[in-house]
Amino acid sequence: MSEPTPHPLDDPNADPFEIAARAASEIAERTGVDHHDIALTLGSGWAKAADLIGETTATIPAFEITGFSKPALEGHVGTLRSILLPSGKRALVIGARTHYYENHGVRRVVHSVRTAAATGATTMILTNGAGGIRETWKPGTPVLISDHINLTADSPLEGASFIDLTDLYSSRLRGIARSIDATLDEGVYCQFRGPHYETPAEVQMAKAIGGHIVGMSTALEAIAARQAGMEILGMSLITNLAAGIQKTPLSHAEVIEAGQSAEPVISALLARIVAAL
Repeated sequence: MSEPTPHPLDDPNADPFEIAARAASEIAERTGVDHHDIALTLGSGWAKAADLIGETTATIPAFEITGFSKPALEGHVGTLRSILLPSGKRALVIGARTHYYENHGVRRVVHSVRTAAATGATTMILTNGAGGIRETWKPGTPVLISDHINLTADSPLEGASFIDLTDLYSSRLRGIARSIDATLDEGVYCQFRGPHYETPAEVQMAKAIGGHIVGMSTALEAIAARQAGMEILGMSLITNLAAGIQKTPLSHAEVIEAGQSAEPVISALLARIVAAL
């Protein structure tokens, strides 16, 4: 029985940016597109947006590209798509998210973002399905991320990399989103480690420190995107009210169901936002 091939990002001496550049080169070769302008990571409930924003000219199984892994979670499609937008710009749609709770290390979590930046993308749209703390948010509500609280006690930055996170989630891009839908609310996203859902006490802690949304992704990716010089738009689909706010037990099936129910509406919304960028 042969030994599994070592993952390139697991080598502590490897340069994650060089690996991202290699992945970007492979994407260019496989898609025939040497430059992408916008990148989107589509989380639970958001995947249909890829069908609405433009013409897909290439689809690649992400794990065939250096540094990417097969998706571990149902609801994530595991592909990279190159899409020609009506404006003539190019979008790279990432359906392959490595979550922090998979314990593959932060380098793998943010590899897709660094690869997107290496393809030339200067705008990063990060989406997710998450729990809502505000009782006025019903399942199926899309919410803009205004800021985040990183509760993983980890960072994608290595060494003396001091990156300013002021206006991490671009106020300019949020303004564009609200010009498309003036009813969009916004809130502070708290990334927990997962994969277990938060306890009611942890949700109350998040609320006490200024959080409005709880989830298991996005914050680490946003930090890496800022390091790469990208402008970031973050959006959460509220798939459920958080533990203790919602009175019934939480389940992944509930998250998937809420995402599927809301998908046509939020995907159309995201497509209109992309068209305005």
